[in-house]
Amino acid sequence: MIPGGQPNMQQLLQQAQKMQQDLAAAQQELAETPVEGSAGGGLVKATVTGSGELKSLVIDPKAVDVDSAEETAETLADLVLAAVRDANASAQQLQQSKLGPLAQGLGGGIPGLPF
Repeated sequence: MIPGGQPNMQQLLQQAQKMQQDLAAAQQELAETPVEGSAGGGLVKATVTGSGELKSLVIDPKAVDVDSAEETAETLADLVLAAVRDANASAQQLQQSKLGPLAQGLGGGIPGLPF
């Protein structure tokens, strides 16, 4: 603070710039960090980035029953959805751990982010 109780604007701007750089670095790290989710005891595995982008989907051949194609398709669709949801839940936890402290440093949540 400068005399008269006014905040030092230069110092505030430097702090804001550092927080912006930290936030950009954390977002970049999230975009590059793979997070895996699975369903059906590992029969279906989904990999997303920490920012939630689906990168890969692996389906174990054991998940496919050629004798009952229609039932298998429905079950497989459910397993794929569950694996992607699991991976996205892990990505959200990673986002919270990486971005949460930065949001608190800004005096609360950041609009558009889940914390």
